[in-house]
Amino acid sequence: MKIRLLAGLLALGLAAVGCGGAKVETSPSASAAPQGGSSSAPGTVKIAINPWVGYEASANVVAYLLKNELGYNVEMPEIKEQLAWEGFETGDVDVIIENWGHPDLKKKFIEEKKVAVEAGSTGNKGVIGWYIPKWMADKYPDITDYKNLNKYAELFKTSESGDKGQLLFGDPSYVSNEEALIKNLKLNFKVVVGGSEAALIKGAQQAQAQQKPLLFYFWDPHWLFSKTELVRVNLPAYTEGCDADPKKVACDYPEMDLDKIVSKKFADSGGKAYELVKNFSWTNEDQNAVADDMTNNGMTGEQAAKKWVEANTAKWQAWIPK
Repeated sequence: MKIRLLAGLLALGLAAVGCGGAKVETSPSASAAPQGGSSSAPGTVKIAINPWVGYEASANVVAYLLKNELGYNVEMPEIKEQLAWEGFETGDVDVIIENWGHPDLKKKFIEEKKVAVEAGSTGNKGVIGWYIPKWMADKYPDITDYKNLNKYAELFKTSESGDKGQLLFGDPSYVSNEEALIKNLKLNFKVVVGGSEAALIKGAQQAQAQQKPLLFYFWDPHWLFSKTELVRVNLPAYTEGCDADPKKVACDYPEMDLDKIVSKKFADSGGKAYELVKNFSWTNEDQNAVADDMTNNGMTGEQAAKKWVEANTAKWQAWIPK
């Protein structure tokens, strides 16, 4: 929601949409809390909430287990991606539960400042891409080749895009190659920022249901693909290093093995909380099920997490530290 990638960040701006009210509890941080034989509560774990529902799904399941299986308090502040990394340095963040690449931030905060460490794969495979509603691919079969997008640019014009076709984007904090792709592939399109994951979802649903033209940025894993028929536009194939220079990107996004990032302090002294975060790994289908319940079935994050936990005991028990 996410997929918030390997290139530069757009300017940070609008507040997160649809992330739900995070409950902030006051307790000593997990990294400062006594461990081992102490009779006091284990402490508090601070999991940053980035603005897309798949991330929230993972965070809520981990938070539910931290609270109900290990006895921790959990804070879940809504923080956008780049700011969440800065939280490792300030002590405001212990965990980023779903990281989409960010080699620049890894270099800065892991290698140079040494305030964060990698904590293993989430098990989720993530891909960003450009999508259109299926009816457009059916009506214009060659539209899925980026080389033919200019031929159809007129269809995508909106009041926001002027004399160019619109490419609808989401939250301004998402990592994006879109401006460079449009320039370097010589496409007659303009990025229009919808402002949120919710805006992308609504646009995609309306485009397919009402047969409206739409080209938009989106990502997998996401529950939307099981509800709305979408087709990906084929950009030039990704090759290793083709996105190394953000200004020269002219290739598609890669498939990524999404991972977890934690503060160095939390890794060193977070005890069982850190072990649970490190052990957490599930599938795209797992995440989509929880995200779907949160978005479409009227459940809070905690309710959706509880439902998944009760139905998948063997899976999560393997994450609990012995």
